[in-house]
Amino acid sequence: MFPRSPAMAAPSSTSAPAGSGRKVEHVAIIMDGNGRWATERGWPRLVGHRKGAERVKEIVRAAPDLGLRWLTVYAFSTENWKRSTEEVLGLMAIFARYIEREADRLAAESVRMRFIGDRSRLDPKLQKLMAGIEARTAAYDRLNFTIAINYGGRDEITRATRDIARAVAAGLLRPEQITDQTLTQHLDTADLPDPDLVIRTSGETRTSNFLPWQAAYAEYEFTDTLWPDFTPAELGRILSRFGTRERRFGGVVGA
Repeated sequence: MFPRSPAMAAPSSTSAPAGSGRKVEHVAIIMDGNGRWATERGWPRLVGHRKGAERVKEIVRAAPDLGLRWLTVYAFSTENWKRSTEEVLGLMAIFARYIEREADRLAAESVRMRFIGDRSRLDPKLQKLMAGIEARTAAYDRLNFTIAINYGGRDEITRATRDIARAVAAGLLRPEQITDQTLTQHLDTADLPDPDLVIRTSGETRTSNFLPWQAAYAEYEFTDTLWPDFTPAELGRILSRFGTRERRFGGVVGA
């Protein structure tokens, strides 16, 4: 969990006036379709995951020029352990290789990298790599790039609730003091702003347990494009469409 900065408080109805056409700064992406992309070509699913990792590099590189300051991607969910051992081990190897190979470039481009999710089940070597690149890039802010690994929204909220319950049991917090901000401050994303826009690729229209608390007022975009085919140009088009949407946060236009 990261300590939350007051300057990064979640947007409210007062921070974004009704119909203000608020600029997109934080995009969260459910990167779906890697396995299907490979299967359609008669290749092993891991080939699709490796292609998907290459696509991540392109999107990260393009994000600042598209006006983004925050990018969060869903790489591995708490439910993905149900996949074959071969696929899970292959994905973990891809994550480790990505960190090792991208560390220098991310630092050179002033990209801060961090991870959300329950790390306790991950291989210790991978955990060490994750902690290392987080420390190395902590001072950068041209782009804040977050990867969700072994992440599930319900799991995150459950862990946060346990933390709050322990604080109450220890006499550090009274039940009547608990607000929505209390829970927000105990989430993995405590120092991240809420996403303005959530994109899911591959034609599926599920949210798949991704940032359910944080995305309460996010706009959603579902595209048929499989993740390995998702280009910076398509991201740019989606961002342009976002600019035409009215974000009322429960209010009324003109009120």
